[in-house]
Amino acid sequence: MREGLKAARRVVVKIGSSLLTRHGAGLDREALGRWVAQLADLAAKGREVVLVSSGAVACGMQRLQVKKRPRALHELQALAAVGQMGLIEAYESAFSGHGRQAAQVLLTHDDLADRRRYLNARSALRALLALGIVPIINENDTVATEEIRFGDNDTLAALVANLIEADLLIILTDQAGLFEEDPRHNPSARLIQEAPAGDPTFLAMAGDPGELGRGGMRTKLAAAQKAARSGAGTVIVSGHEQAVLTRVLSGEVVGTYLYPATTRIVARKQWLAAHLAVRGQLTLDAGAVRVLKEAGRSLLPVGVHAVTGRFARGEMVACLDPAGDEIARGLVNYADNELRLIMGHASEDIGLLLGYQDEPEVIHRDNLVIL
Repeated sequence: MREGLKAARRVVVKIGSSLLTRHGAGLDREALGRWVAQLADLAAKGREVVLVSSGAVACGMQRLQVKKRPRALHELQALAAVGQMGLIEAYESAFSGHGRQAAQVLLTHDDLADRRRYLNARSALRALLALGIVPIINENDTVATEEIRFGDNDTLAALVANLIEADLLIILTDQAGLFEEDPRHNPSARLIQEAPAGDPTFLAMAGDPGELGRGGMRTKLAAAQKAARSGAGTVIVSGHEQAVLTRVLSGEVVGTYLYPATTRIVARKQWLAAHLAVRGQLTLDAGAVRVLKEAGRSLLPVGVHAVTGRFARGEMVACLDPAGDEIARGLVNYADNELRLIMGHASEDIGLLLGYQDEPEVIHRDNLVIL
């Protein structure tokens, strides 16, 4: 089943705290350099790579010589603020050595729960990838509160995979993968090579979180299940493996591959269709209906004939044919009042009509489900 990984074009890679900080001994710049070299090589070969990196709190602990991870949120936020400086400096230096630009992106749960901010984050990441830049994403620990924090970067990585419609999520950890039993208690435990994401029997096999991180094998399994919602597979593998990213994407059987139960298109359709209530309606002309249904393209403002309802950017709208039948639904890039100004016009006129242009499409094809 791993032959398909060779064709993965958009990949999210998550690196855990224990790997980056040598289990709390300090930032491992040598190991970081090896992973960056692989990421830069993948980007040079035409793959779009996004890095989700833990390590800000652990790096802050090392810089401030704090021996035990605190529990108080304000102390964690302070450590993250200190550690993020060193972490990003190390990444920037490593990527520069390969002639590759990187960008820091800090997110909170609210950024992905709010539809407008969700699309804003998605647009920013797409723009960075189009420029050949490697986004480095972390939870914004400095401002996150207990109620809105992701809780672990495995979950964040899965949500990013959903956000950018990634083909694959690779979680680098200090374990070889998922075992039938905890290998720390049973050294002869068998490694599971491939399995469907979301199998509930795996939770009994998962270990507990480490001292430095907030995750553990349980959160990695949950992340794989979340990534599968938009059709992405997940490989859980040791970051200590030589050339690990290159080997995973060559289809080599290394680590544990948790594959989605449905195809990417079906999973994406299910996720979109169930995610939000419809807030408005767009009536399309016959030409736009034909383009959406037969060519699988995005919806442009020129094809919109009428706008009904009140909705904001990022909310779900229904697309109707001239007879009033719903033929599609998707996440809209413009609010209703903006769409009333630009409907029927070419995309290049959006800037003149609104004073700005956010996206050339009313609904991008990746956020559009044909019914």
